[in-house]
Amino acid sequence: MSPRPYRAGQRQIAGESTRARIVAAARDLLSAPDHPADFTVDAVARKAGLSRMTVYYQLGSRAALLEAILDDLAMRGGMQDVPAAMQKQSPDQALADVVAIFCRFWESERLIIRRLRAMAVLDPELAGVFRDERRRQMLEVIAGRFPHAAAWSPAMLKEKIDLLQMLTGFATYDAIAEDRADGVVPALQRLARLALLDEGCDVGR
Repeated sequence: MSPRPYRAGQRQIAGESTRARIVAAARDLLSAPDHPADFTVDAVARKAGLSRMTVYYQLGSRAALLEAILDDLAMRGGMQDVPAAMQKQSPDQALADVVAIFCRFWESERLIIRRLRAMAVLDPELAGVFRDERRRQMLEVIAGRFPHAAAWSPAMLKEKIDLLQMLTGFATYDAIAEDRADGVVPALQRLARLALLDEGCDVGR
């Protein structure tokens, strides 16, 4: 039997191990109290005990590094539960579950996410890393399942999705959680449901 499949498997495992090592080093840097103002590939390579070229070989760019960190945080923060939430028969329950899932994700590594988002604001190369458009698309699907959604004008629908996008975003969660130790999830769930039940805000009329 040819040893090539076995060797290929070994290379894949080694590559995954190296990638995990890079992501762990980046996560450690981002969570450190003395987090460097300039979060660079070089800094991550030094922390991981690897060469700069190894990090680039594994990930390709600084934006890809941040995406890998976010993917790791997403798995740790329970984002894999989103598909099940989207399949809930009741749109009310789907909305409540999605709000809770995003709150759990934002809370899981608030300091790291806060720093990553600040970096994305300052660096145009990182603008698409957070994929907020995917969250918006999920919210549009849920909103469209509400019984009275057919009566909404395009302007009303946009206003509602804009509001849901704000309510499920990190900035809103971070601001509310800073002032209250508990009750953030129920509060945001109530506000999200009200955003879809209030039909008197049609800016297009």
